[in-house]
Amino acid sequence: MPVPGPDAPESLPSPAWTARGMLRSMCGLRPQARSRFVFSSRAALCLGMPVLAGWLAGDLQAGMMAATGGFTGLYGRGRPYPSRAMELAIIALAFALSVAVGIAVSATHWAVVPTVALIAMVATWLGNALKIGPPGPYMFLLACAAAAAMPADHLDPARAFGLVLCGGAFAWLMQMSGVLVRPRGPEQRAVASAAARVAGYIEAIGSPLAGAERQLAAQALNEAWHALVRYQPARSVPGGALAGLRQRARGLNVLFAEAMEAAAGGTPLSGDAPARARRLGDLAVEPPAIEAAVARGEVPLGQPGALAALRESLRLRSMSTLVVGRVGLAALLAGAVGALLDLERAYWAVAAAVLMLHQGMEWFRLVQRSIERLAGTWAGLLLAAAVLWFQPQGLWLVALIMLLQFTVEMLVLRNYALAVIFITGAGMTLATGGLPVPDLGSYLLARGVDTAVGCAVALLVFRLAWPQASAALIPEQLSRTLAATDAVVEHLAAGDVTSPAAREARSELQHRGFALSKAYDTATAATRRPRMSAERMWPAIAATEQLAFRILGSCWAIERLDREAARARAGSMFGEGGLQALRTALEQAAAAADGGPAPQATARLPGFVEAEVADLCRSLRG
Repeated sequence: MPVPGPDAPESLPSPAWTARGMLRSMCGLRPQARSRFVFSSRAALCLGMPVLAGWLAGDLQAGMMAATGGFTGLYGRGRPYPSRAMELAIIALAFALSVAVGIAVSATHWAVVPTVALIAMVATWLGNALKIGPPGPYMFLLACAAAAAMPADHLDPARAFGLVLCGGAFAWLMQMSGVLVRPRGPEQRAVASAAARVAGYIEAIGSPLAGAERQLAAQALNEAWHALVRYQPARSVPGGALAGLRQRARGLNVLFAEAMEAAAGGTPLSGDAPARARRLGDLAVEPPAIEAAVARGEVPLGQPGALAALRESLRLRSMSTLVVGRVGLAALLAGAVGALLDLERAYWAVAAAVLMLHQGMEWFRLVQRSIERLAGTWAGLLLAAAVLWFQPQGLWLVALIMLLQFTVEMLVLRNYALAVIFITGAGMTLATGGLPVPDLGSYLLARGVDTAVGCAVALLVFRLAWPQASAALIPEQLSRTLAATDAVVEHLAAGDVTSPAAREARSELQHRGFALSKAYDTATAATRRPRMSAERMWPAIAATEQLAFRILGSCWAIERLDREAARARAGSMFGEGGLQALRTALEQAAAAADGGPAPQATARLPGFVEAEVADLCRSLRG
């Protein structure tokens, strides 16, 4: 899929603008999909039914323990059912292991914090690399820490493992129930979303919104190919529903590439282009005619696989490694502060610190999230006080837990601070195991203090652990994107863009383009120094992404030709000596991005990328 070149950014926001924006974000309600009601109801059932089963069996603490596995139901949303089944099974097992480990180390007081820190680091590495989605790896740390403190002495690690796994199995069934009604629902929704975004971009061409709409369309197409390729079994039924959805997605890709080519060249698209895009996403009607070459083409490779993602996340100089290191350091530091201050439940401080850092947020978002967490927690303590004072039992307790979880899921995407109020109430209710709290005031105060300590530790660790990383790592991303461009150029010049090696190279370039764009977006949310550094690199970033788009767009154009015509077209595009001249220019640009000498002017560049290469070299010289 082509990678769009983003439009020029606005000027650096002033501190006043940033403060107003943070306040507006914290106080406002963001829109959310109508399907959120169904998801929230299902999440409430996943948490409430294990508690109900425990109460009916006469062991409420066992039911509360099993409810930890019910958090499995928060994951897997949007994934196709075959992939969702595997992901949720692994997550349920991970919850069971986390709880069993937490109970096993609870008897050795000094081992709890190091164990929780290790689980936080491993969960952050695996969760972020494999993109398990919200609520992310933080929940596994919370499960381990809560199990270490839950008043359920009659549950040994083996029994707790089995209980949590049973709760996870129930959540697995709930999350997979949709397959009985709409087996291809996630894939269909992904294609429909991509079609709407492509149509929106086509309609926005020539307007100030074109850049933003282009980025949204590119991301939607990328997510659609994830659903149709990356998260699917290796083989699909020829002519089946999945094959039809892939044809529609390929048609959208071609239409998107044509729209971007037209926008770049200043030539208009046909007036029915938005309608064609929407018809490709409307499964109730026949799609517009798809070119035979597109319809019979092989599917792209999508993003790198799991092993490649894990290897990349282990690179020493990468944001992923830095985030994992920050999480581990914050967990240990929060635990140490808890020990120095004699905090009875120091794991709450550890959990708060990890929660702030595990997503890799930049400074302004981190400050905002810390304020939201603190405000929501302290307000939520009032709700928790009311709940724990009345001590609901039996069906009232089950209904309350379900209501709290439902409210959390309905609010968390709309306003995080409001959601934290109910997160605090639900978390503290579950943590008591259904038993009365001897000193309720101290119990509530400890939660508020521990949360404040954890948030403070997270902010401190961020400021100490390479706060300029978001901008400092951009040159490496530039260099890797240019190297990926060079790899695709070799296949393009030969007219061979559909072989496995060529598709893998194109997939890597697509991935690098998105990573570069994400690195820039991250840096512009940082403090002033890295933000200004990123702004200085903006011309080179924009030129690199535009060049990547031109190369990938040309691959799509050649892919639609037969083999002989593709070779002839490639020969005319590059001419004699054009490939070597282009590769030389790319090598010089990659070296300059890494801090080497500025690239020199190169003669005999292929005409179809001459302007883009000239812009790139000029930006790197500047």
